[in-house]
Amino acid sequence: MPPRSPTREPVTRTRRLKDPKGGLTAAGREWFHEKEGANLKPGVKGKADTPEKLRRKGSFLRRHFTHPRGPMVDDKGEPTRLALSARAWGEPVPRDAAGAKRLAAKGTKLLERYHATQERAKPAAKRSGAKKTRTAVAARRVTTAKKRAPATARKTAPRKRTKKT
Repeated sequence: MPPRSPTREPVTRTRRLKDPKGGLTAAGREWFHEKEGANLKPGVKGKADTPEKLRRKGSFLRRHFTHPRGPMVDDKGEPTRLALSARAWGEPVPRDAAGAKRLAAKGTKLLERYHATQERAKPAAKRSGAKKTRTAVAARRVTTAKKRAPATARKTAPRKRTKKT
């Protein structure tokens, strides 16, 4: 193999993008912002005590651990990047599918709490009635039609056609 040219320098990154403990570093989040326009924020490490923190942490846990995209440990028994991402959000690193399932359940609870806070924040008039959508209106029509007509009357017999003269 010929020796390298002295003018060609090896390419090295001056900044580290991935945090070895899990997640991205500030430089990594900045790099994605420059490359793709992504507005990434660091994980919520502490208690999720505001609606935004509840929503972000719950969404993260549900998205990544309900149906994990890979194993939690590699062949050497070390946690994978997927498992380490939980640490970046202040959660215990799962060792197996059961640990991932627990994190997904926690995410579901956080999202339920978030939705409950959103419901409480709505005015009472909007809270009491269900949102009127086409499917809700159609469902109400079907139930009222069932109440009005007995089951045998709902089935219609084919009409006999008569010739017009």
